[in-house]
Amino acid sequence: MEDDTHDAAGAADFIADTRRWLERAVIGLNLCPFAKAVHAKGQVRWVLSDATEPADLLEQLGEELAFLRDASPDEVDTTLIVHPHVLQDFIDYNDFLGDADGLVEAMELDGVLQVASFHPEYQFAGSDPDDIANYTNRSPYPTLHLLREDSVSRAVDAFPDSEVIVERNVETLQQLGHEGWRKLLD
Repeated sequence: MEDDTHDAAGAADFIADTRRWLERAVIGLNLCPFAKAVHAKGQVRWVLSDATEPADLLEQLGEELAFLRDASPDEVDTTLIVHPHVLQDFIDYNDFLGDADGLVEAMELDGVLQVASFHPEYQFAGSDPDDIANYTNRSPYPTLHLLREDSVSRAVDAFPDSEVIVERNVETLQQLGHEGWRKLLD
């Protein structure tokens, strides 16, 4: 699948950096055992957002939700919207996710599509900012991940102990450590 990127300077780097993170961390460390197959089949749509305001990103999110809804799952199973110019602050980003979920509902896609989130400053509630467990959801740039509910259900059914994934991921990152994480992405 072709990248849907803009020709602005550095655009390729945003997608390339995020793709490297997907390949080395998410797939390479098996943080998401479901990612490898769709990536290998070329079913990941890569979208670079040029949004600089949350309202613009929300509009683009709506366009991408509609695109994914209408696309054949055999061609596009999931979409990653990399948005490096908006919502750099994690608190603002986290607040935006409520708007994203509201848009899914407003478009009557609840139960059809969902939005997952990755951010360079991702922090689980109650954790310290430098807790290595946060890195399970840390991407090079703020990224919205659009997923098909059917695909998620099939993946969970194929991996019956899916709650073990979170525990295993934390153990993997604890063994890797902060320095290992940096080396992995360099």
